[in-house]
Amino acid sequence: MFKVMSFTRWGVFVVFCVLASTVPFSAGITNLRDVSAINNLYITLGSPPLSGWLDFGGDPCGEGWQGVICDSANITEIRISGLNVGGSLSDTLSEFTSIQVMDFSSNRIGGSIPRNLPYTIRNLSLSGNQFTGSIPFTISYLSQLSDLSLGNNLLTGSIPDIFQQLSELTKLDMSANQMTGKLPSSMRDLLSLKTLHLQNNKLIGTLDVLEDLPLTDLNVENNLFSGPIPPKLLNIPNFKKDGTPFNTTIITPPPPGIVPPPPSSRLPPVSPLPPASPSPPLVWPPPTDDDGESGDPFNGVPSSGQPTLEISTPSGSGKFWTTQKIILIVASVAIILLVSGLCFSLWRCCRSKKSYQYDAEAFKENVPNRSNKPSSLPVASDIGKVPREPMVKPFDGYGADNRKNGSQPKPQVMAAGSGYKTGNRLPPQKPLPRPPMHFRSNEAAERVTRFPPGMNSSSSATVFTIASLQQYTNSFAERNIIGEGSLGNIYRAELPEGKLLAVKKLTATQTDSEFLNLVSSVIKLKHGNILELFGYCNEYDQRLLVYEYCPNGSLYDALHVNRKMQKKITWNIRIKLALGASRALQFLHEVCQPPIVHQNLKSSKVLLDEKFSVRVSDSGLAHLLPPRSTSQMAGYAAPEVEYGSYTCQSDVYSLGVVMLELLTGRKPYDRTRPRGQQSLAQWAIPQLHDIDALTRMVDPSLNGAYPMKSLSRFADIISRSLQIEPGFRPPVSELVQDLLHMI
Repeated sequence: MFKVMSFTRWGVFVVFCVLASTVPFSAGITNLRDVSAINNLYITLGSPPLSGWLDFGGDPCGEGWQGVICDSANITEIRISGLNVGGSLSDTLSEFTSIQVMDFSSNRIGGSIPRNLPYTIRNLSLSGNQFTGSIPFTISYLSQLSDLSLGNNLLTGSIPDIFQQLSELTKLDMSANQMTGKLPSSMRDLLSLKTLHLQNNKLIGTLDVLEDLPLTDLNVENNLFSGPIPPKLLNIPNFKKDGTPFNTTIITPPPPGIVPPPPSSRLPPVSPLPPASPSPPLVWPPPTDDDGESGDPFNGVPSSGQPTLEISTPSGSGKFWTTQKIILIVASVAIILLVSGLCFSLWRCCRSKKSYQYDAEAFKENVPNRSNKPSSLPVASDIGKVPREPMVKPFDGYGADNRKNGSQPKPQVMAAGSGYKTGNRLPPQKPLPRPPMHFRSNEAAERVTRFPPGMNSSSSATVFTIASLQQYTNSFAERNIIGEGSLGNIYRAELPEGKLLAVKKLTATQTDSEFLNLVSSVIKLKHGNILELFGYCNEYDQRLLVYEYCPNGSLYDALHVNRKMQKKITWNIRIKLALGASRALQFLHEVCQPPIVHQNLKSSKVLLDEKFSVRVSDSGLAHLLPPRSTSQMAGYAAPEVEYGSYTCQSDVYSLGVVMLELLTGRKPYDRTRPRGQQSLAQWAIPQLHDIDALTRMVDPSLNGAYPMKSLSRFADIISRSLQIEPGFRPPVSELVQDLLHMI
């Protein structure tokens, strides 16, 4: 029996050894994440004959793979220059944990430059290959980059404005491509740049953005730059500019106070008139030459080219049209036009008032008897007297029913715009003219409007008139502005019984049908974390949306403006706020059909009610937003937004930045900080997996009152939300589940 068991053990051992010898994977010293990244790179390069490289497993550091240099268990350099390597670069290069040098120069690598590049990279050389497309905007995130070589490729398009954070860059080579356009203004921020090669492109404009850089080697040959060349650039030791049509002529401006006359107006000296004579007027119309064609009446030069100046004699025997008569006639015509305009304005005012009265009488006659047929929409004058029609909320999508003990849900409404603020104010706006007295809410009822066919009975809203909103907002006074946004200002409104509202005055141009369709779609967005629409106004070409008032303002104010409020937001409250914002996006992305992309999620859009519950504003209003650059979403915009791509995944990225604000208490973009720390996401992302750095990043106002395990899990959620590649970001429902486990 013992011999049988011994034989069995030896058999298992032999089988294990055989299997181990046939599998290339080894439990070596190399970081497994680096192993996976270099395996993917090897596959996308077309599996070239590189010594030791494998498409699965292996130990690059322990086995000494060709061109691979390691520091302990981490790959820090990959140098495979001039090895006739083809294929393309992997989109998973960002998975390298500590790599600093990637030298793929002088090969046959094609395709586009990947947008996902490791944040730790310092030296990236892709020159001498066959890369096509444009330079990716995501290079702006590589704050440690010191050497970037993209020369001798097939790159097209303009140089993107990506250099604000690249303060460590000392060498930049974009030569021998097909680049067009002007040099971006952010190049002036490259305060460490020594070498810049731009030769053999089709770049235009001037070199003014380069004049204050510490350059020692500048090559701009064979481009289309114009001049003049900034004098400071002429002092660069190695400055090459041949083949570029610079305009080297510098026009010196005349001394102050001296304006040389144009050549055509140089007249011979005219002898002065006797002092006792009045100033003679110019003759009009001008004299004619022999052919009957008049000369230039303004220069005093006829077609013959000889300057003449004909004046009337003091005796009055001159021409009829004198200067005094012309002035008198012009003044008379102006007075007549002014009087006519005043008369016309008075006539229109009287006519409008009379028509307004007729419209009011006709309206009273045509409104059905409310005692016989009550309207499904209450009017503003009845607020406080007639209860609003019950609106039954659906399940919120997370298994929780918003209805409690059969009570009616409390209506929450959207505070459209950028949230409530107490800081800067816009310049005073001209208030709307007050309507006639007989349209005030205490004398004539507000008009009742029904939505287009197809809306159910629960999709109702209060309809306001301009008159009532003027009364509630004190004629849209500047002191009542509580928010400013790209869609318009938000005004604080107070009803007679003391109820507060927020009135959004839209600046977007819409027709009546477009506006009512907007209202009909937004009012259906009913969820505990999305502010509901309360009412609207559509009169006199004015489009206004009315929302309930959130007394605690926005998350932006709570974190960055109101220090007392910031201290009240404990760690647990911050996690709940992140969960509330995530639930709002989950409703928009996964419950609404078709899905709704917010496109403008910021901490200023996350409003806080009296119980510090989240109410996300601006939901469903994305199509009203004007065209924007990423500067208008500074700090919040996902990389793909630079190319106009707004998706659910770009919303997830913006949500990640909002959560990063909750973690650090810092603004998403702060120009007052050092260059490498101005963009919160770019500064924080490389440190989210370093526990020591993470503890230094936490908002100091928390005073260390947070569990370390919870801090680490929250940082992991943020890191996954801020992946550069949209496909690597998790769906928002996954974030909701992760946050739920933290509470």
